[in-house]
Amino acid sequence: AQKVERRTFIKPAYDLAKSIMPKISETEAAALNSGTICFDKDLFTGDPNLKTLTENFDVRLTPEEQSFLDNEAEVLCEMIDNYQIDLDQNLPADVWRYIREQKMMGMVIQKKYGGLGFSGHAHAKVVEKIAGRNGAAAVSVMVPNSLGPGELLHHYGTQEQKDHYLPRLAHGIDIPCFGLTGAASGSDAASMRDEGVVCMENGVLGMRVNFSKRYITLAPVATVVGLAFKLRDPDGLLTKGKEGITVALLPTEANQFTGPNGIEGLETGPRHNPLSCSFMNGTVKGEDVFIPMSCVIGGEERTGYGWNMLMECLGEGRGISLPALAIATGKVATLAVGGYARVRKQFKVPIANMEGVQEKLANIGRITFQTTAAQHMFDAFLMSGEKPPVLSAIMKHACTERGRFAVNEAMDIVGGAGISKGPANFMAGAYQAMPIAITVEGANALTRSLIIFGQGLNRSHPHLLDLVQTIQAGNDQEGFNKHLALIIKHAMTNLGRSVGRGLAVQVQPKTDVLDYYENNMSRLAANFAFCADVGLTLGGGLKTKEFISGRYADVLSNLYMGYACMWYYNRNKHVKDLDKVLDLAMAEVVYNIQEALMGIYQNFPIPGLGPLMQAFTFPRGREYSNGTDKMRAKVAQLITTPTEVRAVLTENVFVSKDPKDRVNQISRAVALCCEADSIMSTCRKEKRQPTADEQLKIDAAEELREEIIQVDAFENILAPHKTEAMRATWTVSAPGAAEQAQ
Repeated sequence: AQKVERRTFIKPAYDLAKSIMPKISETEAAALNSGTICFDKDLFTGDPNLKTLTENFDVRLTPEEQSFLDNEAEVLCEMIDNYQIDLDQNLPADVWRYIREQKMMGMVIQKKYGGLGFSGHAHAKVVEKIAGRNGAAAVSVMVPNSLGPGELLHHYGTQEQKDHYLPRLAHGIDIPCFGLTGAASGSDAASMRDEGVVCMENGVLGMRVNFSKRYITLAPVATVVGLAFKLRDPDGLLTKGKEGITVALLPTEANQFTGPNGIEGLETGPRHNPLSCSFMNGTVKGEDVFIPMSCVIGGEERTGYGWNMLMECLGEGRGISLPALAIATGKVATLAVGGYARVRKQFKVPIANMEGVQEKLANIGRITFQTTAAQHMFDAFLMSGEKPPVLSAIMKHACTERGRFAVNEAMDIVGGAGISKGPANFMAGAYQAMPIAITVEGANALTRSLIIFGQGLNRSHPHLLDLVQTIQAGNDQEGFNKHLALIIKHAMTNLGRSVGRGLAVQVQPKTDVLDYYENNMSRLAANFAFCADVGLTLGGGLKTKEFISGRYADVLSNLYMGYACMWYYNRNKHVKDLDKVLDLAMAEVVYNIQEALMGIYQNFPIPGLGPLMQAFTFPRGREYSNGTDKMRAKVAQLITTPTEVRAVLTENVFVSKDPKDRVNQISRAVALCCEADSIMSTCRKEKRQPTADEQLKIDAAEELREEIIQVDAFENILAPHKTEAMRATWTVSAPGAAEQAQ
């Protein structure tokens, strides 16, 4: 009787849930079921454990991977002339050849197919090193390893497809691209207009396909094109597979999968010009193109499963490649801009000693520490066999947004040296390219407002997906009752944790930085989990409340970033003064979480619930500040002088052996100028002249300093500017001349 009574009591809630919860589409279901749940679930439980993270996850390169980074990647970087590539808008032939011959496009392809068989971490570090030298080269290496068809072939290709394509891709014989984005389908890729119809022609089962793709990296030089399109089968010709999004592999020359005439009508190129960043990007088009069924990755039985395949395979790369570009920017800024600030003087002092500059330097150091930590922890998850799509989205958004901020701060510091293009400019390329990283692989604005929390809540919450499935079933009231009760219990548990941990941190002294932030992060994780459960009262409407969803995403992203920083510090606490960087990094993280939560409380759509959430989580109002000036000054000093912190935050940055290279000069100048400035300071205090040896050091520092502060100038840029067209052919009379003539 009691059971029946409880069912009757909850039946109105079940009926209401069915009426307001939108049906999960097939593409949404594919996204929800792709990959694995990892640390993101711990965050949604409200009880993540730093000790468990530290003990269970580690990341390191194999000797073979480290050797590749120290040798082949170094050789490639030394071959690159940044400014010439900028002028030519293409990599030189020897660079293309080296990339292909050294299997850089096949780093993640298994060794049995001729690839390097590298880990995600090695992939990230190689791209990072190259990106520190040249973005176009890094993108050319990055795309085949993250967005290319190699991963799709590995998981879903037929054995014949694997045997043919994977060795060719590994050895750089084939250059791949992947056509997903179209004019009507940018971030909403599933809404593509590209369509194919199953047909039988000359006894060959295939598809007639119309497609128009744009923004496709490597398309202008690609020899094999991955193509996603919607497939229809009006005549019921399919004996396997189904209608829906399908992925095919189209070679630009005939092979055993295409027949003797190849894929007639396939057009790759012409080029787009993405902010003059020199990498190959263009269009893939075709009208009424016949594609044999043998070109579908996995064959006929994989028709209609393309979206599932894409979600499973391409999400991992999003968390590796673009973050690596952003991290490279931060590391180069730390090395070169940090060094430049120490070398460059104004008002007779290094600009690194000026507080206005120190504020920006501290941001660069903090961001480099945060993104490096996030990268290492994400790669550690991958090495353990995880493929977490929610964390991948967080990585892409959080790292590129922080990278954008870091490069802007860097440009402010170097000033004219940053905006004057030429061989001596070491920041303009990264500054120019950063909007591209923000835009591609899911625009950051939509990744934040729709994906991170929207997918995370459904995918990573310990009970919600089970509840949603009972609603989608339409007749599982008993299951609904069970999972609703679990969610309510979950919310109450985290309400209790929020109150208890909130009280505990009020009396904790900051004697140990790591312990202090670990306890505060534990409190904030419980706050998030409780507020996320309250957010469920919006039902399916949460999808359209992007202001609110974006703030929840900010909390989730910063929770990940904070735990990554603590995890990374635990593994590198031997580095002297790294706790000073941790302190500033964590202060920013907890402040960001606080501000995002406050935004949720103040704007929650259901009256009363916002103040209620705040009453249990932040009853005293705002408690965290975004670091202190003293903390910023210390971090700025650490990255502009020869310290262990500067060394660890600039690990894996390429420095040319050419003594005329500007980054090389700055790298050498930091220690030299610090010593020279120290000598001059001592002489002033002791009221004496430098010794002969001291003067030699001062002179060497000043000579190098003078060379570093110079910028490029050109007799002509593209065309002569002193021409007859610039000569005035008109005259003007002096004032009053007309009156005098009269």
